[in-house]
Amino acid sequence: MSAVILFMAGIAAIAGWWLSQQRLTAKPWLEEGVIFDLREESGSSQAAKIGLGVFLAVVGSLFALFISAYSMRMNMVDWRTLPVPALLWFNTGVLVLSSVALQWAYMAARRGDMDSVSVGLCTGGACAVTFLVGQLLAWRQLNDAGYFVASNPANSFFYLITAVHGLHLMGGLVALGRTIAKVWRGAEVAKVRASVELCAIYWHFLLLVWLVLLGLLTGWTDNFVDICRQLLS
Repeated sequence: MSAVILFMAGIAAIAGWWLSQQRLTAKPWLEEGVIFDLREESGSSQAAKIGLGVFLAVVGSLFALFISAYSMRMNMVDWRTLPVPALLWFNTGVLVLSSVALQWAYMAARRGDMDSVSVGLCTGGACAVTFLVGQLLAWRQLNDAGYFVASNPANSFFYLITAVHGLHLMGGLVALGRTIAKVWRGAEVAKVRASVELCAIYWHFLLLVWLVLLGLLTGWTDNFVDICRQLLS
């Protein structure tokens, strides 16, 4: 449970910081010397950011439940840890590149550089698709080695956790594809900046979740969890 508490605390801290940056209670039209851009700070854009924040909190809670169930189940006698495919490290690097590319696209959108926005979005999407293909190949490697879904609880958790993460990434690709389509149709920077920002935030979140899951699956977090249990006991 300590791992879950720390994970949820981390998600809450990040969400709180992010929401605090959205100037939800600010009234820029009352501030002297400030030129208020309705296109950039529209109500729909703020609503979308808040909606994404709520959605990420729900998704974070879902993965926290998975982490809790995994941590409790692995202590039972029938648990047999499966080997983590080396391909997962390559997939992790690709996902990092995808997140970096989307952040670069967002920074380009703020500068008004639509060519760089297009390159960043396409690169991020291509890396995300590569990550998903790599995850399927990792599944195939395990299946060929005899590590089937129902043969052991550890196997079931591995397939379940990676599948749920992959599904959320596929959902993000749908939104990313719509944003890329807008850019290709020649939309103005002001009309796609918010979408690019939301895609970048979502990718950073999924990268953070994946790093936590990878640490859990590879056993890197075991010592950390033991230390936290001692501190909280």
